[in-house]
Amino acid sequence: MRKNSIKNIRINSEVQRELSNIIRTEVKDPRIHPMTSVVAVSVAPDLKYCKAYVSVLGDENAARETLEGLRNAVGYIRRALAGSLNLRNTPEITFVLDQSIEYGVHMTRLIDEVVGTEPEILEETPERESED
Repeated sequence: MRKNSIKNIRINSEVQRELSNIIRTEVKDPRIHPMTSVVAVSVAPDLKYCKAYVSVLGDENAARETLEGLRNAVGYIRRALAGSLNLRNTPEITFVLDQSIEYGVHMTRLIDEVVGTEPEILEETPERESED
């Protein structure tokens, strides 16, 4: 099975949906922040390994504790995933902190600051006169 085959894409989305459901409803670790979401999942073509990219809405300390809690509960999560999905192999899960949402918010703030502090530059651009 190729990395970007339709079957692999379908398995990735199914594993992502089930992982987010398991983390939200079944894992009772107090270290896991309630605003934790599974952003993306990448399952290897042989179904042996899985990288789950997790985003945490909160500060850096909450993200670190959530990642630690998820890594400690990986056995339970894998067993619950095996029970909910009918796959030949249940992949070994590796949780990775995804900071793309925070990076996007940071870049939006920087753009807003630049646009907000220099509006006169945008207004001073001469408009072309149409020649008749």
